Amino acid sequence: MEEKSEQLIPRWLGYLGLLPFVVPTIFLFFDFHHLYMWRHFLIAYGAVILSFVGALQWAFAMLMDLSAKMRRWTFVWSVMPALAAWVALSVSQWLACIILPIGFGCALLMDQRLARSAVLPSWYLPLRYQLTIVAMSCLIVAGLLIRFNGFFYLMIN
Repeated sequence: MEEKSEQLIPRWLGYLGLLPFVVPTIFLFFDFHHLYMWRHFLIAYGAVILSFVGALQWAFAMLMDLSAKMRRWTFVWSVMPALAAWVALSVSQWLACIILPIGFGCALLMDQRLARSAVLPSWYLPLRYQLTIVAMSCLIVAGLLIRFNGFFYLMIN
C-alpha cells in the first residue's frame, strides 16, 4: 500500500503536466487564427519538459549506485536533451516538431538503459512511457498539421 501512495503525487503531477501538450494541440484544430501561437506554446513547453527529463538523468547519475562508466555516460547524456531543446527553439516550428519527439524517444530509451543498471521506482518507467507517448503524439500531430497545412484546412472548410 505504501508504494501506491508513493506514486500518487508523481502520477498526478505527470498527468497534469500533460495539459500544456494536449490543450494547444486541441486548439490547433479549432483556432485557425492563432495557429502560430498554439504551436509556439506547444514547442516551448516541449523544450522545457525535454530539458527537465535530461535533468532527471543528471540526478540519477549523482544519486544512484552506478559503475564509473555508466555514471560518466549518464552525466554526458543528461545534457543532450537540453541541447536538443535549445536547437528546437532555434529552428522552424516544423523542424522543432521533429526534433522534440526524437529527443523524447531517445530520453525514454536512455531511461530504459539506466533501469537495467540501477533500481528505479517501479512506477517510474510505466509513467514515463505514458507521458512520453502523449507528449510525442501532440508534437507529431502539430508537425503533421504544419506539413500538410493547406490540405488539412481545405478538408475541414
